[in-house]
Amino acid sequence: MVSKEENPLEFARLAHSFEKLEQTSSRLALIAILAELFRSIERPDEIEKVCYLLQGRVAPFFEALELGMAEKTVARSIAIAYHTTPEHVFTLYGDLGLVAEQLSKEAASVSRDLQVDDVFEGLKTIAQTAGKGTVEKRIALLADLLRQVDSVSAKYVVRIVVGNLRLGIGDATLLDALATAKFHDTQQRKVLEGAYNKTSDLGLIARTLWQHPRQEEALHAVAQPDVQVGKPIRPQLAERLPDAETIIKKMGVVDAEYKYDGLRTQIHKDGHQVSIFSRNMENMSQMFPEIIEGTRKQVQADSVILDAEALAYHPASEEFLPFQETSRRRRKHDIEAMARQMPLKAFVFDILYKDGVSLLEKPLVERMKILEETIQPVPKRSRSSSKKPSARGWKAWWRKSWTALTKQGREISIG
Repeated sequence: MVSKEENPLEFARLAHSFEKLEQTSSRLALIAILAELFRSIERPDEIEKVCYLLQGRVAPFFEALELGMAEKTVARSIAIAYHTTPEHVFTLYGDLGLVAEQLSKEAASVSRDLQVDDVFEGLKTIAQTAGKGTVEKRIALLADLLRQVDSVSAKYVVRIVVGNLRLGIGDATLLDALATAKFHDTQQRKVLEGAYNKTSDLGLIARTLWQHPRQEEALHAVAQPDVQVGKPIRPQLAERLPDAETIIKKMGVVDAEYKYDGLRTQIHKDGHQVSIFSRNMENMSQMFPEIIEGTRKQVQADSVILDAEALAYHPASEEFLPFQETSRRRRKHDIEAMARQMPLKAFVFDILYKDGVSLLEKPLVERMKILEETIQPVPKRSRSSSKKPSARGWKAWWRKSWTALTKQGREISIG
């Protein structure tokens, strides 16, 4: 229950903030609009929901809670809400959000003053709807929600459910806005970014800040969250340098590895539970059953987070397949059949966490030693390099290189 002293944010106001953001190109102006919006929010749980909605979500990216309604089904919801036909909906615009906005105005229906909580829970119910008759249930739920909101709100509700919010803001801008709203200083964004990189949960960061009225307490609290199994760690961006010579000159000692052309996977193990996340923090656990099985058998740790690259191979020849073939394993249907046709092997190149201890601050040499102790069997990494082959000999060189990599390399395979 919301107390009388609190002023819950109406979704219509949030929708008008969305509209301002969409019409603004200046990054500083975007930060200012967001900071003003954040300052108007009092409740920690409310700013958490607003942050997810700004990302076009109802949960963090790593939670398998997707709205993802197809445009045809959304068109049916719009048609039901505004007493027209799906065919007419598709004749208006390419953007279904604009269609909903126009038809809502034409219908001149009386909207209710829904709060952010109301719309968020409505969208979450749509995302959680599963089982028999899911499509029809989702269509009815969305139509009911559209009938209750004003025309601008309808535009953004529709864009959220089709996964195309079009606000032109990224996570960095949202972090800057949170720092500005709470501390009046974008320099504090570094602390927020550090916490976000470890938790991948923008809503959690915002909620933590708003739970502590005093700036010092908020800054201390938001710096506390550490790596947690089940929450993917955001990948670190590399600094670009022109060539290997410049890199070695700057770094001094380097560790060179083969570049895999596969699917980046972050493997989390907590007891018997294994989760796999993509570079974009999408939960892909159900897609790769053989990696889950291999992790349970080969990883010698109660809890662990591993960074790996997954490659598909031909089960008869054990020849690794091109990326185009490997990428076919990202699917929601016929998973077992595809796993038999082109199984995956995950080559682990880093360990980020083990048995309750974050390893992010440990040197690479130490992490590699821990990695070798964690996964069995442990091949050794090849330090030799091969000459670049001619176009004619490329295929043979590639096969030979992969043989050397998998049999002599320090890389560790799962699956």
